[in-house]
Amino acid sequence: MAMSEIGRRNSPVDGERVDGKGTMARIAGSPFVWIVAFAALAVAGLSLPLRLPLGPNAWDTVVYLDAIQRIELGQVPTVDFFAPIGPLGFYLAAALDVIFLHAQPMLLINWALLPLMLPVLALLAAEVSRRSRPQALALVLPFLLFAALPINLHALYPSPGFDGFGFYNRHVALLLYLLIATLIFTQRRGLRIGLVAVLMLALFLTKVTGAVSGTLLVGYATLSGRMRFRDAVVAAGLVIVALGVLELATGLSSAYIVDILTLLGLNTGTLLPRFLTVASVKFNVIGPSLLLLAALAYASWRDGLPATLVGWRALADAPIGWFAAGLFALALFETQNTGSLEFIGLWPIVLPLLLSWWERRDDPLRPVVLVLALTVTLPSAVICVERGMRALLSAPTYVALDVPDLGPLGRISVKPDIAARAAAMLDHYATQPAGYRDLIQRDILPSYILYSEIDYQATWMLEIQQAITAIKAWEAANKRELNGFFTFDFVDPLNRLLERSPPRVVPVGVDPGRSTPDLQPGTVEALRHTDAMLMPKCPVTTPREMIRSHFAAALEGRERIALAPCWDMYLRK
Repeated sequence: MAMSEIGRRNSPVDGERVDGKGTMARIAGSPFVWIVAFAALAVAGLSLPLRLPLGPNAWDTVVYLDAIQRIELGQVPTVDFFAPIGPLGFYLAAALDVIFLHAQPMLLINWALLPLMLPVLALLAAEVSRRSRPQALALVLPFLLFAALPINLHALYPSPGFDGFGFYNRHVALLLYLLIATLIFTQRRGLRIGLVAVLMLALFLTKVTGAVSGTLLVGYATLSGRMRFRDAVVAAGLVIVALGVLELATGLSSAYIVDILTLLGLNTGTLLPRFLTVASVKFNVIGPSLLLLAALAYASWRDGLPATLVGWRALADAPIGWFAAGLFALALFETQNTGSLEFIGLWPIVLPLLLSWWERRDDPLRPVVLVLALTVTLPSAVICVERGMRALLSAPTYVALDVPDLGPLGRISVKPDIAARAAAMLDHYATQPAGYRDLIQRDILPSYILYSEIDYQATWMLEIQQAITAIKAWEAANKRELNGFFTFDFVDPLNRLLERSPPRVVPVGVDPGRSTPDLQPGTVEALRHTDAMLMPKCPVTTPREMIRSHFAAALEGRERIALAPCWDMYLRK
């Protein structure tokens, strides 16, 4: 069946009686109904006080919460504070935070880019629906599936829970999905130029490595003839103009580029080991992808390779060319990630491939190609559904942590035995510090995957609760309200939770060796105006000690106070 025939079969036959079942079928088959329903469910999810099962690395949500509070106080990302990622996710999450005051942070951040992505998806659906509504639906439903829940496609911990990390990687994966779909399915030049410009700008302002992969895809579309060179230049010009306006208004663009160069200096290493890591982690996609490429290459050789430049360009614009280009661009992006919706962008390439090979009923390679194409795409969908359903079905058996002062951040649940273990470990860390100081001397963590362990994330939340209780008690006893806090840890939720002012010129997400640049001018001075610098001790770890050493100059002249069993406070006199 040709693609044009698929589009024509969407309309009812003249004179056909439209009954209730037919109406319901048309509604269920409308991509716009699905998009609107998804948006409505997202609004409901952000409005309700939902409690979600805790997952690995859940404290990554605080990177966004810290940035949101700074934005609400007038600070500008990359200008007033260093951030390991682009500012777009921070600003959109801050906008949603104003509207949905009590949203569960994992949902708030996971859906932060929906106000941008859903309109793009709707425009794409409208464009494709002009030719084939089933194809439009086949593009819309997978996107909505992967955008629905904070789920990565590679599990770091065996117990079910939602992934409180990798948000910006998931955002980029979804944006690349939309970009590939735009390049392949959009025929109107104006719409294609506009969508490419919007998506490339969003990719750049979300994570620069996503923009690199996006540039490769747009470049390939130009080389293969899918997009005119002039159109690509116009789209690039629109992106540059938008960045110029941002620069004139805020100075953000140049500051962001400086941060990118700083991150490049902090994260060095060759690409080959990273490609091998991606291949090993996602072999369920890479393996069948390579086999599919081999089958498509054999089919092209069997059918006769092109003899002219025009023929080779046509082959480059065929499914084999796009599949190879898409696989490489997406793999390049995944070399820089931990936690993502890996390779979901292959589906907009595989869809026309399936349609074209479905029609080759006499081709002996047909079943091989169809099976391999499904093998490339189905595992990601199955994993997403399986991980999401595990978390949702386990949630009723979980219990809440006793963290009343953490607000929406504390609306999480864990297994009862993990809740008990988290409380016991907090006491153990406080009463048995010697062994953990020995681990610092050996430069190793208490566990190789400490931050990916759900019980540690639960312990960390109890540790934050202890800090808030102790700070409130100290302020009441000393009749002094502290103006702000800086914590020697990866993230610092205390300013947001206690509604104080975080210091300027201090990074969000302090990760020694990866996202902690040399002290910027003004950092120490800003910290000296912050009343309390806090050292968490449950447990003491190498990263926490490294962070304290990095900012040690700001400790001069402060009084050390044993604030709580797990906390020391360095007080500004």
